[in-house]
Amino acid sequence: MEPKQVRSWGKDLIGMGLLLLFLFLFLFSDRLSNTQYIQDLPAAWVNVNTIFLSIVLEAIPFILLGVFVSALIQIYVSEETIKRYLPKNALGALFPAAVLGAIFPLCECAIVPVVARLVKKGMPLHVGVVFLVAAPILNPIVFASTFFAFGSDWTHPVLLSRMSLAFVLSIIIGAILYMLFRNSYQLRAKKQEDHSPVVHNHHSGKPSFMNRVKETVYHAVDEFFLMGKYLILGALIAALFQTFLDRQVLQTIGANEYSSVLVMMGFAYLLSLCSEADAFVAASFGQNFTTASLIGFLVYGPMLDLKNTFMLFAYFRAKFVIAFMIIVTIVVFAAIILLNQFILPNWYQWF
Repeated sequence: MEPKQVRSWGKDLIGMGLLLLFLFLFLFSDRLSNTQYIQDLPAAWVNVNTIFLSIVLEAIPFILLGVFVSALIQIYVSEETIKRYLPKNALGALFPAAVLGAIFPLCECAIVPVVARLVKKGMPLHVGVVFLVAAPILNPIVFASTFFAFGSDWTHPVLLSRMSLAFVLSIIIGAILYMLFRNSYQLRAKKQEDHSPVVHNHHSGKPSFMNRVKETVYHAVDEFFLMGKYLILGALIAALFQTFLDRQVLQTIGANEYSSVLVMMGFAYLLSLCSEADAFVAASFGQNFTTASLIGFLVYGPMLDLKNTFMLFAYFRAKFVIAFMIIVTIVVFAAIILLNQFILPNWYQWF
């Protein structure tokens, strides 16, 4: 067996082991919590288990949504359709991509396979990037959760700043990555023919309905297991950080105007919360952190966190992922600082 095949088998075994570990903890956590062994464990490690399960359970419904959307795109959306509806001008396609992100209710857990599938189908890479960073924030579910988390106030600076920055920054990030990569192929796997075992009905010129259903399920299962192992690994690391980081130290550092933004952006990355729920966590820090840092938390986290970093590396080449991470971090931090200097001080005079 070649070394590359050995590494592939090793990754698959680790992924399967993590999936089995999650299923075991999920199914038997109540029984385990009553055993003497678990009761003798330090409280911190019990907390790791609780946070780990909560992150994964929160993400799985959106993962399932994402992989089924990805599978439907694979089966029903042709390359010709994508090319027909996309603007021919590369930069002109950025604005429609941001608008498209406001339509689909997908969080950062679910968006990665959808974008990878669209890019594989022929969507330009920079357009996929806009969709990747805009959709987890601009969708209606996130708007509603942020609205209710911050006092049901339509003019609250966190609500309006989060949505407007997500729209504008997604276009800026897409434009920068376009200049860097110029639509070069950045998916990890080379373009290849579909290996689905389902046989198409060539006599009728198109697959039968049942064959399409089988292909959709096949691709969804394949995507779910690919994403699942990265999700679980990211959730485990995030649970460790949440448990063992000293939050008092973070709050002390967060009192500074600039460091508070960096701390909350880093916190958003490590906590790896789904964008549909992160507003309530951000609101809980309102007494200790500045408004600008809360906006940084809510804009940066859905664009880039520990979970979707693993997923990005699963689908895209390392050079692209590293460039994406650096650009998103710099652009978001700079935008929050500018917002804090010129917009937030006069917010309530304008609204």
